[in-house]
Amino acid sequence: MPAARWCSAMPEAFRPLVLIPVYDHEHAIGGMVEGVLATGEDCLLVDDGSRASCAAVLDALAAAHAPRVRLLRLPNNQGKGGAVLAGFAEAARLGYSHVLQIDADGQHDPADIPRFLDHARRAPGQIVSGVPQYDESVPKGRLYGRYATHIWVWINTWSLQIRDSMCGFRVYPLPPVLRLMAEEPIGRRMDFDTDMIVRLFWRGVGVINLPTRVTYPRDGVSHFDVWRDNVRISRMHTRLFFGMLRRSPRLLWRRLRGAAA
Repeated sequence: MPAARWCSAMPEAFRPLVLIPVYDHEHAIGGMVEGVLATGEDCLLVDDGSRASCAAVLDALAAAHAPRVRLLRLPNNQGKGGAVLAGFAEAARLGYSHVLQIDADGQHDPADIPRFLDHARRAPGQIVSGVPQYDESVPKGRLYGRYATHIWVWINTWSLQIRDSMCGFRVYPLPPVLRLMAEEPIGRRMDFDTDMIVRLFWRGVGVINLPTRVTYPRDGVSHFDVWRDNVRISRMHTRLFFGMLRRSPRLLWRRLRGAAA
């Protein structure tokens, strides 16, 4: 479905909400919240079943910065994707038009939020997706593993428009997201970011790629399970591949039309 149609369905007011899924990131989340508040934006923390020590930190942050910081607590761990999906539904209930997703672990620079939202404001029907610019802190195994996903995404979309499908720093327009959530199952763990952006692309939602600095803190907490999450991601690529085959005539037509434009 063309992105222009979603533009016409957007609320008249551009009202973004910063969404941070949190699972046992009590040491990093305070700095992330401070960085978000410095940009002037509202923030929703989604507690994805964190341990008591992290839950207490989140309670304190929400109380200290109410009403600009809200807290949504999930009764048990849903995975990153499950937490973000719950946050999308809550943002819609609160009347926001867009969600800026940013990770809790301090890898992303909240100072980039205004730049991302400025592009989203000018193109409200599109996804604004971060393209990581890594420094020497990036684990080489994680870096090289991303290239396999990039290739699969280019195959499954017949396009190079999605520069990085795994970045956890992006702005979503809520109307197409909510419709996708209602109509298709989405990966609920580390397969979420890629699954969501590919399926939205299939539906005609365009992607704006913005470079953003990514740093892996020495004391950062990562919940990426090398074995289980790689298996999930491999299964996701398989599902997307067969989904691409069903959609290949439409994807081919979009590619030809774009080349002729």
